[in-house]
Amino acid sequence: MTFNTALTGLRAATSDLNVTGNNIANASTVGFKQSRAEFADVYASSVVGGGTNAIGNGVRVSDVSQQFSQGNISFTENALDLAINGGGFFVLSDQGSQVFTRAGQFGVDDTGFITTNDGARLQGFPANTSGTVSDVLGDLQLSTADISPRQTTLVDMLFNLDADAAVPESIVNTAISEGSVEQAAQGALNGYAAGTIDIGGTTYNVPAGANQSASVIAGSLSAISGVSASAITRADLVIPGGSATANQLRVNGAEIIGADITQITSAIDSLPGITASEAGGVISVVSTLGDDLLFTAGGGLTANVTGNGGGGAVNIDGALGAPANQATVGGLVNLTLDAGLSISAGTTTSAGTNLFPNVPALTLVRTNSFDPSDGNTYNDATSVTIFDSLGSRHVLSQYFVKEPPALSAPNTWSMYVQIDGQNVGDPDVLSPDVPTLARFTLRFFNDGTLDTANSDELLVSNWTPLDADGNPAGALGPLTVANGGTTTIAVPPVSSNFVLDVNGSSQFSGGFSVNELDQDGFARGRLSSVDVSETGVIFARYSNGEALTLGRVALGSFANEQGLTPLGDSTWGQSFESGEPVIGAPRTASLGSITSGALEDSNVELAEELVALIIAQRNFQANSRTIETANEIQQTIINLR
Repeated sequence: MTFNTALTGLRAATSDLNVTGNNIANASTVGFKQSRAEFADVYASSVVGGGTNAIGNGVRVSDVSQQFSQGNISFTENALDLAINGGGFFVLSDQGSQVFTRAGQFGVDDTGFITTNDGARLQGFPANTSGTVSDVLGDLQLSTADISPRQTTLVDMLFNLDADAAVPESIVNTAISEGSVEQAAQGALNGYAAGTIDIGGTTYNVPAGANQSASVIAGSLSAISGVSASAITRADLVIPGGSATANQLRVNGAEIIGADITQITSAIDSLPGITASEAGGVISVVSTLGDDLLFTAGGGLTANVTGNGGGGAVNIDGALGAPANQATVGGLVNLTLDAGLSISAGTTTSAGTNLFPNVPALTLVRTNSFDPSDGNTYNDATSVTIFDSLGSRHVLSQYFVKEPPALSAPNTWSMYVQIDGQNVGDPDVLSPDVPTLARFTLRFFNDGTLDTANSDELLVSNWTPLDADGNPAGALGPLTVANGGTTTIAVPPVSSNFVLDVNGSSQFSGGFSVNELDQDGFARGRLSSVDVSETGVIFARYSNGEALTLGRVALGSFANEQGLTPLGDSTWGQSFESGEPVIGAPRTASLGSITSGALEDSNVELAEELVALIIAQRNFQANSRTIETANEIQQTIINLR
């Protein structure tokens, strides 16, 4: 029996040496957990019992338990090196089998999956293309593809407008031409004569020729420093019969045919540069550019033409041999002079009537006309880069103008918007293809806070993105309000429309300031780095400054970690003794946090293991001595005579 007892001691000491040697061998193995040999004594027993004087039969290895204490955290330069600080295990899929590890040395395979050195895939909660993390456990995969651009659909800004700001005003003089604008005769012209006019002490040849249209004259006046001019031509047309057949009515040379006055109005309205509307049997014809309007009657049609909506009606007669079958209506010129400039009566140089037969009566006007090229016409401005559907950059400029209290409610501002210097306001009915200057009204309460109920909805709905040459870039175009554009932007977008959100902005004394300015668009981006947060969220960072959530690392915990089955490669498998794994996100329940760019060292303490090695060696030697002693005793007995 002594030999057997000693042999069990040798076996136990050998096991202890093996366990200690294994610990020492894995002192630098990432995620390794120290093992401990645990022993129990052996007693023989029988039905009648061994009594209190039973002698033991040696020792056995009752368990080799692993110590799941926290190892030191060592930092590395690899973002996919992950360490668990606290409880839990990384969850891996090893060819479909679920295994667990504390070793966080991860990389990426050729398909983008996050794997261990042995090819096992890291498990977690993948995210969809918009960055929303699912609740379903699966393989985590990094997409190395470029991130697609996103067009701007929202510009979020927070600003303060200076309550003490002065209203940007200028003082001008205005006048309207008085000359004859209508003549009735075969081949008649519009009645304006060539002549000169004195403005600010300088004589100009305006009109430069006889019977020039008001639009040409306005262009000549606008070329003079300190002067601006516009022109418009209006005429009222009455057709007693209410219809026109072939060769009966022409407007600016175009034949007009209509079975009734509605059809005639529609035909005139379709002419380029001309609008027409009808009320009470009178057709109102307008050239917004100030071009001449020429009406011709024929085929027995008679009509009445009134120039510029005033007196001096002229009958045009299409009867055979009628002397007056035409009427030419010339436009009115609206003149604006900077304060301090004077104007004389016009001097005619040919037959006809000059623009200003008399010294025009100038009307003093205080204006608040916005001009983005003139900093005196607005109080403050700011800009931000936005993106179209192709990811191209554009500059959104916003200009703020304080409105005169006499013309609007107190604490009222106008915000004008341009993109790349182009107008983006919805067109008016007279020019359906021409964007207008986008203007929005902002009103504030007496306490300086924004009155959202009485401020405009801030929707930019007529932006056609242009390239560097000023041509359409091929990106999504506008959807005007008239065509269904609203502040609810479709996802994905179907137009270039976007919303300006200024909620929370204010009007306080103390100067203009932009406290927050952001927009939700971005250009195409290349993957530049990957970060993992403490909660296990994996962020992909791109060259355009954007970050996209790719997923979240999962951790698993067990009721009895000691019951896990070691599988090698620093992994463990579930067993009956360990219980079912509880899988969740880091920093939830009893699970620890994730440290990116770090690894958990082995928890082996070399000094302790070397001491244990000495003890195991001593135990082995002591048991060997037991065998030697038992052998000597046995030899003594054999030698008895």
